[in-house]
Amino acid sequence: MNVMGIIFANDANMGDLADKRTMGSIPFGGRYRQVDFHLSNMAAAGIRHVGIISRRNYQSLINHIGSGEEWGLELEEGGLEFLTPYAMSASHSYRGKLENLYHGMNFLNYGANDEYVILADSAILANLDLNRILSNHIESGKDITVVTKAGIADGRKQLDLAIRLDKKGEVADLAVDYVAPKSYLASMDLFVISKTLLKKLVNECIARNLFHMDRDLILGSWQSGQISLNVYQFTGLAMFNETIEEYFCNSLALIDQNIRQDLFYRHHPVYTKVRDRVPSYYGEACQIDNCIVADGCMLEGTVSHSVLFRQVSVKEGCCIQNCLIMNDTVVGENCQLEYVILDKDVTVRPGSKLIGTPSNPIIIKRGEIV
Repeated sequence: MNVMGIIFANDANMGDLADKRTMGSIPFGGRYRQVDFHLSNMAAAGIRHVGIISRRNYQSLINHIGSGEEWGLELEEGGLEFLTPYAMSASHSYRGKLENLYHGMNFLNYGANDEYVILADSAILANLDLNRILSNHIESGKDITVVTKAGIADGRKQLDLAIRLDKKGEVADLAVDYVAPKSYLASMDLFVISKTLLKKLVNECIARNLFHMDRDLILGSWQSGQISLNVYQFTGLAMFNETIEEYFCNSLALIDQNIRQDLFYRHHPVYTKVRDRVPSYYGEACQIDNCIVADGCMLEGTVSHSVLFRQVSVKEGCCIQNCLIMNDTVVGENCQLEYVILDKDVTVRPGSKLIGTPSNPIIIKRGEIV
């Protein structure tokens, strides 16, 4: 079956971390970017026609993906394409994913043999077997399949799309931007739909000044009886990185080997851009406990329960706990850091003390000196 994929690289409230980059290009897990998960899922399923929609700050994303070679994709028409619909928008203001799809209609029109479209959002990470999901969609005979996850709804987290099933497993209720109780499933913002139906629904929504994917296309079409919904319940690990707190918590959770195994190898390996570096150096006085350490690091202080990205330098006398430290950052002598996110190319002066909390980590923006 011929399938095309579309990955939305923006649309998340990630504050300073997304100040100069898209959601898809936010670093994760020491060596990866968030877009890597959906690119790997699609490549493993044999999907070679992939569009990446990003409306702003996409230079970092383009630099990371490059030619697409690491995922077995080719950056060309009919293969991997970057779609920047807001370069063509007359309003230059963001109104929703449907307008993105409308302005990227040429991509949908390309490839007459593509029968289905898989839509994914780079804020939610999981290692998915898309062939199994597609087969489930076809067998259901329904118009749209929504991939969901149980256990996310807790009466506190606001869900983009919440779904409640009846005793027969059919959709009984849908709600958008809803703080749902535990009886609801959370949409993973991953949908399967025929290309013909997607184009029809997008055009009809835009003609009626409707731009919201969940509220207008999914909920609105379901309530009006235009579409039928199939729900695929994913049982593996899914990480919702939709807020800074979730991103920070999920990043530190990767220190658990079982969690890493599920996220990076459940169905297939997750690939990323190759950046060859020398092995990390561990000084005589350094103490590294329960950490993820990427290559190229120079470690001379004490670091515990933290994630260190490539080429991080930690000087003598430092005490670092529960931190995320991104590429090419230097932490000077005798610093104390707890619950801190240091973005790329940050310099922390000797003797500095930065103390955050698990729910409100301190974020130092890319390239800053503190």
